[in-house]
Amino acid sequence: MSAAELMDEQIRTLERPDGARIGYGIIRVEPQRPLLALAHGMGSNMTRWSEFFEQTALKTSWDLLRFDMRGHGRSIWRGRVGMEAWSDDLAAILDAERYERAVVGGNCLGANFALHFAHRYPRRTAGLVLIEPMPLEAQAGLLRSLRGLAPLLRLAAGSIRVLNALGLHRRRLPILDLEALDKASRGAVRQDPQAISRLYASPLFDLRYMPSAAYLQDLVELWRPLPPLETVVAPALALTSTGAHFTDPALVEQPLRALPRVTLERIAALHWIPTEQPQQMREAIERWCEGLRERS
Repeated sequence: MSAAELMDEQIRTLERPDGARIGYGIIRVEPQRPLLALAHGMGSNMTRWSEFFEQTALKTSWDLLRFDMRGHGRSIWRGRVGMEAWSDDLAAILDAERYERAVVGGNCLGANFALHFAHRYPRRTAGLVLIEPMPLEAQAGLLRSLRGLAPLLRLAAGSIRVLNALGLHRRRLPILDLEALDKASRGAVRQDPQAISRLYASPLFDLRYMPSAAYLQDLVELWRPLPPLETVVAPALALTSTGAHFTDPALVEQPLRALPRVTLERIAALHWIPTEQPQQMREAIERWCEGLRERS
């Protein structure tokens, strides 16, 4: 198979019974190979994985899938969102593409989501790739300080959903190109190491690209406890950062060690591993996934 054929990603849309339209991209060949399915983080979309899809060597031996979680990117949705809906959406994509199982991964909120998916769909989870997971007990700084506002944010999100149902919402939302933003950010960081924090941690910036209710629900879901990790039997790779912007590095790994089959690897980054250390992240994922494929 030629390199051009291996690079041929299909962008598709799945219609869900409640009217939601879930956008996703897939690189696959027949017969099917192991599937790596990637979710994005809070206030993000599947362009988070554009650079990874372009550069990863996994294309020669794996099928790859990335999707816009309901409420983000091409999956604009102004109703209720959360771990259960996102998990059911991914399971429906696997059904539509005829995959029984997948290695499920994600960064930040997407890593927490992957753990919830594994708990909800254990038989469909062949493995986990957890990039900067954010256990509740390890959250720090402003993220921890605002946690007491979760009931108010739920109420605000519900009120906004009512207004949206009445037709009061922004008619057009641009899709943020995170690959382009990452490249621009790396240049800025060389001049100012804190530039990335000001940009990627800005709610006002994120809200330009997604429904307000979905953003608030993202935040509430980030404060949701992880499922019982000792029950998640799928093998897992966890890539944790050394920075302390949103989590206490000393506390992140402690709950993850409850996973029965976890490989832990630290990466020098403030928080945004795919932006700050894309090559190191990619190589770690490739090594682990190839090892998993060889053992299966």
